[in-house]
Amino acid sequence: MVNNIKKILVATTNPGKLKEISEMLDFDITWLSLKDFPGIKEIEEDGKTFAENARKKALGYAKQTNLWTLADDSGLVIDALGGAPGVTSARFSLAPTPVVGVSPANTLAGSQSKNRTLLDHKNMAKVLTLLKDVPKQKRTARFVCCLCLACPEPVEGASPQKVLIETEGKLQGIIAENPAGSNGFGYDPIFFVPQLKKTVAQLQSAEKNNISHRGQAIKKLKPLLQKLLETN
Repeated sequence: MVNNIKKILVATTNPGKLKEISEMLDFDITWLSLKDFPGIKEIEEDGKTFAENARKKALGYAKQTNLWTLADDSGLVIDALGGAPGVTSARFSLAPTPVVGVSPANTLAGSQSKNRTLLDHKNMAKVLTLLKDVPKQKRTARFVCCLCLACPEPVEGASPQKVLIETEGKLQGIIAENPAGSNGFGYDPIFFVPQLKKTVAQLQSAEKNNISHRGQAIKKLKPLLQKLLETN
């Protein structure tokens, strides 16, 4: 295999996400994160869909770093909430809707990356509050992940936008009434997978990677990335 691509940037500051992606894409590549580029200009996630946000981030960070860049946008889609939190999943608790037990003075605007764990708890608290009187059969939801790999310069196989690969993965489940489990991140403790009778946060890493929305998207991306690495 001829591979001139030595480094790929994963457009995240989340160590859990970087670990998941690098473990599943086990190529002879150095995987970097946005933490390796202090002072990099943040790409605004203002797209209306997960795919739009992933594409915008991948292209924007590839241009800034001159590296192939893998970006994802993922989130939780809850039927009873009309698809919310959707593309606002990571910052859902920062929206105006009140959250029981959370003071507006303690919101984390502008400091999401500094205290991700507390923000995760606030996001989950808001979801559980909004679904308080919703029966189990109507608490259906899905995790969605859209991945985009982009390059800074045109290469063989890239679109005019320098987009190399785009994939999508989904995981169906229901929102539990109470959090359970300590693994994972984000909404994992309240996302119950009926066929496994566990929340995502109760799964071991390998088990989660096998079924997760990000895992499904990465599985689709892996053979396509391998083909690209063989020709670039």
